[in-house]
Amino acid sequence: MLTRLTVVGAIYITAVCLVPEFIVAQYGANLLALGGTSILILVTVTMDTVAQVHSHLLAHQYESLIKKSKFRGAKR
Repeated sequence: MLTRLTVVGAIYITAVCLVPEFIVAQYGANLLALGGTSILILVTVTMDTVAQVHSHLLAHQYESLIKKSKFRGAKR
């Protein structure tokens, strides 16, 4: 399973890095301002932001469920 994930990840990184190079070679250097590394960073930051928003929404949902059930810890 780990080998399959590694191969898919390697193919993805290779494609992200090479597609801008092919576009620059085909149409000229001035058309594309982003290189493969920049695109990879943008994708990673976007995925991390989406994960954080999802986590925040899920935590908020659990918080509202706890408030609805009036579950409180033991008072000392």
